[in-house]
Amino acid sequence: MAYWLIKSEPFKYSWEQFEKDGRTFWDGVRNYAARNNLRAMKKGDQLFFYHSNEGLEIVGIAKVVKEAYQDPTTDEEAWVVVDVAPVKRLKKPVSLKTIKEDPRLKDMALLRLSRLSVQPVTDEEFAIVLEYAGTKASK
Repeated sequence: MAYWLIKSEPFKYSWEQFEKDGRTFWDGVRNYAARNNLRAMKKGDQLFFYHSNEGLEIVGIAKVVKEAYQDPTTDEEAWVVVDVAPVKRLKKPVSLKTIKEDPRLKDMALLRLSRLSVQPVTDEEFAIVLEYAGTKASK
């Protein structure tokens, strides 16, 4: 299983709305690196859900429930989506400030590639963030 981080601005699509919906396709990705990350996702991979621009914190864990397919919001074949579903809200959101202050997370894509909307997360980074969140990993 691999780990990822997806970003959403809460006023556009919040964790709360995601929980209400129960499942969604992750669309609107128009960056080739982010698109390649979507293509690399496998069913069962887990994702951190990050509130960007406002909040600036990881708020929940989601999972990939359907692998990459054509983005239904465009006719351009270059773009794909994956279906994702919420797993659980973190007990304590983990702020960008907290991540920046931990030297173990200095190489995290969230810090190095801050504008990338879909990012890989290493096993170690995933575990460290869960420590801060007071949340156990989900199966």
